[in-house]
Amino acid sequence: MTVLAVFRSRAQTLDFLAAVKAAGVPAQAVSTPREAGVGCGISAKFDSRFSERAKAVLARRHYSAFDGFLREDGGRFFRA
Repeated sequence: MTVLAVFRSRAQTLDFLAAVKAAGVPAQAVSTPREAGVGCGISAKFDSRFSERAKAVLARRHYSAFDGFLREDGGRFFRA
């Protein structure tokens, strides 16, 4: 299942993306879907199998602009 990490800051999104990749998470930058209702326009996308690693990165880096996770279900995204 696909998960998106949504931020209100492009800089923090890109920093998070670099940090999760360094932690071994295959991730990419994608356009933030409308369902997020917030964001800077880009989110970090990764497979849910790597959620614990992504959460560990968030805990270490304390991103002030982090808005939450969205999960994909049936082609649509929902708050996780």
